[in-house]
Amino acid sequence: MTHEEMLEVALAEARAGFEEGGIPIGGALFDASGELLGRGHNLREARQDPAAHAEIIAIRQASRKEKSWRLTGTTLYVTLEPCIMCMGAILLARVERVVFGCLDPKGGAAGSLYDLSDDRRLNHRVAVTAGVRDAECSGILSGFFTALRRQKKVRELL
Repeated sequence: MTHEEMLEVALAEARAGFEEGGIPIGGALFDASGELLGRGHNLREARQDPAAHAEIIAIRQASRKEKSWRLTGTTLYVTLEPCIMCMGAILLARVERVVFGCLDPKGGAAGSLYDLSDDRRLNHRVAVTAGVRDAECSGILSGFFTALRRQKKVRELL
C-alpha cells in the first residue's frame, strides 16, 4: 500500500473525531508488512486528558497488541505534524517512520517549529515524510475550526 492509502486510515480516524465533536486529528500505526497495529483520534476533550492525542492512543494500542514498548520497523501515519509530546513518545517507542499530512506551525515537532526527529543528541531518530494528502488533512482541521468560530459567534449573539 502507498503512503496515501495508509494515511486514509488516519483520515478516517480524524473524521470519527470530528463526528464526536473533538479536534479532528487521526493516527494509525502499521508494521513493516502493512498490518494495522493501532489507530486513534484526538480524545483530549472527551477524556479531559492532555495526553489523549491520536498518536499516543495509536502507540498505546500497538504496544498492547505487540506486548512490547519497542515498535521498531513501524510507520505512524498522522493527519497533523506531531507535537513535542507525541514526537517524544514516537522516539521512545522506536517508531521507524512518521508520515503526516499537514504542518503544525504553532506546535509541530517534526520540522516546522521544532525538529526532534533528527536530533543527534537523542539516542533514536525517526524518518519523516511530510505533506501526504496535505489538502485533505488541513481541510478537515480548517472546517472544524471555522465551525467552532461560528458557534462561538452565535453564542455571543444570544
